[in-house]
Amino acid sequence: MFRTRPRFFVPTCLLPVLVVAPLAALATSVRADESAATAEAMSHATALSKAFRHAAENATPSVVVVRSEAKAKPAQGRGQQQQQRQGGGENPFKGTPFEDFFKDGLPEGFDFGPRGGMGPRSGVGSGVIVDAAGIVLTNNHVVEGADEVTVELPDGREFKAAEIKTDPESDLAVVRLANAKDLPVAKLGDSDKLEIGDWVIAIGNPFELETTVSAGIISGKGRELGSIRRAKFLQTDAAINPGNSGGPLVNLAGEVVGINTAIASNSGGYQGVGFAIPINLAKWVSGQLIAKGAVERGYLGVSISPIDGDMAAKLGVKDKKGALVTEVMPGTPAAEAGVQELDVIVGFDGAPVDGPRSLQEVVERSGIGQKHKVAVLRDGKPVELSVSVKPLPDKVARGGGGGLKKGPGVEETYYAEAFGLEVRDKNSVPEDAYEGFEGVLVDRVDPDGIAARAGIGPGVLIRKLGHKQVTSVGEFAAAIEKESAEDGILLQVRTPRGNSIVLLKKSE
Repeated sequence: MFRTRPRFFVPTCLLPVLVVAPLAALATSVRADESAATAEAMSHATALSKAFRHAAENATPSVVVVRSEAKAKPAQGRGQQQQQRQGGGENPFKGTPFEDFFKDGLPEGFDFGPRGGMGPRSGVGSGVIVDAAGIVLTNNHVVEGADEVTVELPDGREFKAAEIKTDPESDLAVVRLANAKDLPVAKLGDSDKLEIGDWVIAIGNPFELETTVSAGIISGKGRELGSIRRAKFLQTDAAINPGNSGGPLVNLAGEVVGINTAIASNSGGYQGVGFAIPINLAKWVSGQLIAKGAVERGYLGVSISPIDGDMAAKLGVKDKKGALVTEVMPGTPAAEAGVQELDVIVGFDGAPVDGPRSLQEVVERSGIGQKHKVAVLRDGKPVELSVSVKPLPDKVARGGGGGLKKGPGVEETYYAEAFGLEVRDKNSVPEDAYEGFEGVLVDRVDPDGIAARAGIGPGVLIRKLGHKQVTSVGEFAAAIEKESAEDGILLQVRTPRGNSIVLLKKSE
């Protein structure tokens, strides 16, 4: 008979001691780790809080309330009111949140004041002091149309505006205060150094709540707003509301990096997306306003458009970056330098050009009368040109005119079946339509054809196929018959809005 002897024996009464002791030690260790992590997190949070506090303390003394007053306007006669309703007169809501709701002026039956007169108006915005002698930087829309502007400092002092200089193109303005000296001045930073995710604070007077601070991050850069044509905006989720306009966007060092300008909103209030003009642009504009009273911008004399993927491939551009030249105005710096239609401008004075707005920015701030290097791609090959920039004319020629009308009689036409469009000679439109431009007129397009998908419609003037000028139906027919829908063809076209380049290509 065999017996099995255990090699070791553990009394059950000792099990709790051996198990509980390690668990207790482990729990103590976990609590210690949690306490250390909490302490570290609290330390970081406290440091961030101190940074916000430091930035606010440095910047708020120079942030002001800007109050604008517009006096009552004289009553208008019936003819003036009718002109206003038809869009020929000044919009009575200009400069207010209601401007976009009444773009054509007052609706029929609505009057302000006796016999259509405009009563007094007032507005409140923000600004920031940039010179101790009393220069305040703010938005143009805060002071535009005002008969009297008053500026209030956080310390209770109040000043009247002695002079106001504005630049509607960038929505910036400078206000010179009367009898001011030794004012607190904001420290201006470098907006080019900002990156998406950087902490910022917005300071201003939303809803007349003076010296309000909100925090957020830079959530986007290079944003474009259709209503302001000469600025690329910083986007932030720091709360910006009515009354914040003209106030500073500040980094954690307490430096002003932007001027709060607009919000994206369906309700008129904050919805998480705000826009600020970069301070580097504001420095340049305000410097010109202070020195000259107006902004002098550089001018090339070209119409430009962005490039999409198919267009880039057709033009031999490796990516979609660059500005496509759709028109070169005669007698302009660009024409004198040899810039051609269908050139893609990819660089200016060594700075890369990502698109039309970036080219516009760098040209506008370039030295007037000086030579500048322009890098272009022409038929996919790099070409370097030298251009002498001139001041932007007060009134740059813009495409205009009303709707097109077909002339009487039967005209010769040509139908390009592969591209889905039919053209006729230009003489089927009035003499003043497309004056100074040659080409053929699109008479109709196939609803599901290539031309229709590219946005071509009746009334568009086709000036060139690629680089080839077409002045008649016959020339157009001879040129397009050599092209294929599979390879695609570039059309240089003109509408009442101006020139553009269109790629007609069969979808793969």
